[in-house]
Amino acid sequence: MATKKPQDAKFDVRKKRIEKLLNKLKELYPNETYTILKYSNDWELLVAVILSAQCTDVMVNKVTEKLFKKYPTLDDYVNADTEKFKQDIKSTGFYNNKAKNVLAAARVVKENFDDKVPQTMEDMLTIPGVARKTANVVLGNAHGIVEGIAVDTHVKRFALRFDLTDHQDPVKIERDLMELLPKDEWFLFTYRVIAYGRTIGPAKGYDPSQDPLTKIYQPKC
Repeated sequence: MATKKPQDAKFDVRKKRIEKLLNKLKELYPNETYTILKYSNDWELLVAVILSAQCTDVMVNKVTEKLFKKYPTLDDYVNADTEKFKQDIKSTGFYNNKAKNVLAAARVVKENFDDKVPQTMEDMLTIPGVARKTANVVLGNAHGIVEGIAVDTHVKRFALRFDLTDHQDPVKIERDLMELLPKDEWFLFTYRVIAYGRTIGPAKGYDPSQDPLTKIYQPKC
């Protein structure tokens, strides 16, 4: 009879744990189904997600409310003045790099994808400023295409807090979560965890005694 390897035993424990955590998340957040970023088309969603890095969705929505009126078409981004665009998105932070990525992304979408945001992970990852997290958010929200799990700061913190991964790298965390969860749970898992992170399990001021998930697992952080 084959003996289970230690890593197999750890996987089994984590799989049972995430099932219990997910059931509780569904109970707490039954209606968390999509991003709260505001947009009216695929390109605007991509812009909003790029701007959301290291920034709250609430702030991004404030910025894009004016931004999307000032730049209503893809060509407006292609032809935008970089310095002026930086000022338009300054409130989102890291605006130099974000401006570079958004405007470069506009050119790639126009030149390589006929003005349309692509619908595959492979193509999305060729766009400046787009890693797997951004691609997952855009593909899932815009097209219902689920090729992975969007690992933002909330999801990363959740995975580490409840010992669902041994990694710090978002790509490796995503891989671990994809192995633990059935594919039909991947997309909504992100948004339930984000809701949890905002309401119960923030990075600062977290109180385990007020967290119903600690009855399932006592977190280390």
